Amino acid sequence: MNYRHAFHAGNHTEVFKHAALTLVLEQLLQKPRPFAILDTHAGIGLYDLTADEALRTNEKAAGVERIFGRALPSASMYFSALHAINGNGLTSYPGSPELARLALRECDRLILCELHPTDGLQLKRRYQKDRRISVHVRDGYEAIGALLPPPERRGVVFIDPPFERKDEINLIQRALQKGFQKWATGIFMVWYPIKEPTTGEAVASAAALAGFSSALQAEFCPYQRDGGILAGSGIVICNPPWKIDDKLRTLCGDLTSLLGGKRSSWSVVAVDCSQHRNH
Repeated sequence: MNYRHAFHAGNHTEVFKHAALTLVLEQLLQKPRPFAILDTHAGIGLYDLTADEALRTNEKAAGVERIFGRALPSASMYFSALHAINGNGLTSYPGSPELARLALRECDRLILCELHPTDGLQLKRRYQKDRRISVHVRDGYEAIGALLPPPERRGVVFIDPPFERKDEINLIQRALQKGFQKWATGIFMVWYPIKEPTTGEAVASAAALAGFSSALQAEFCPYQRDGGILAGSGIVICNPPWKIDDKLRTLCGDLTSLLGGKRSSWSVVAVDCSQHRNH
């Protein structure tokens, strides 16, 4: 519970995962039926890039600062949200709660979970006047079992853990298994950092073993993988929306030119979910 999103706001992993999240939200918005979003590790929603936390790490310099003011046609919703809250230059960064809020229609609903008490209280204050949004200061993994399925029966669970705990993969696997039991048709997105070489494989295996019939794994690294630095990040999407793989490939291509260049690498591949039948 020591991890604070504010120190990492707008870094290259955030650009990738948040742009990918908006691609899924765009798909949900194509149908008139209402949907729900459960964000399990919400943070505070909106980040001041001029605050001490952001300036101390300056991670935005290799991330959102390279995106802002330039074209990103593959992620128009993300691009529009970023510029909507920054009318006079880049001073704020929208976390997943704010990106989701900007996408909501009157019929849709957003459920935010944040375990850190200070951040949870700030999140409550930020969204207390929006009746479409509920905030819970609680463990997001536990909320998957407690709050699903949503009445809307349509939507996405966004799992963005800090990867501070040694048992994070086990927590993800149990959460996905519980999620499948409670809401087999929901879209589940799991983010992970690419530093240790086995993390992505472990998250993909967790998705495969949970019981979902299909899953997709996308990774984007603006830096070379050397097992030491944070080279990039990945997302596993269970029950991926139709043709989201093509959209992710286009996104990765755009981000390569903006964030990485020749040193970057990326992949978008299907996860073999048939293995869960053998366990």
